[in-house]
Amino acid sequence: MNSDAFEELTRVVAQLRDPENGCPWDLEQTHVTLQKYLEEETAEVLEAIQTLENEDQNPNYEALAEELGDVLLQVMLHAQIASESGNFNIDDVLRILIDKLIRRHPHVFGDSDASSVDEVVAQWERIKAEEKTKKEKK
Repeated sequence: MNSDAFEELTRVVAQLRDPENGCPWDLEQTHVTLQKYLEEETAEVLEAIQTLENEDQNPNYEALAEELGDVLLQVMLHAQIASESGNFNIDDVLRILIDKLIRRHPHVFGDSDASSVDEVVAQWERIKAEEKTKKEKK
């Protein structure tokens, strides 16, 4: 991964939301107003994937990359909005994701054993259920 590109994206999104020099449309957005765009962009990613499955020759991976970028923009905008209100930032999103991936893959990052897809899925679901139970007890 090119961390320079990610840092540049973070700066671009922050500039879009800059109260003095940002984009009026971006500045008006909230978590609620962006919801429909996240839904639309997610549907477009799924469509691009479906198109790949239907193309026997010369699949258009560029279209998928573009649509994934649009979904990433939605994530970045939500993180920027949350950062502006002091709730969380993109680093928090990344850290939570990294921690979750490590926690839910003890067969890769820990001492658990899961050598088949079925064992991995069962382990993932068990860990996820344990996490849900812990959240509900809080």
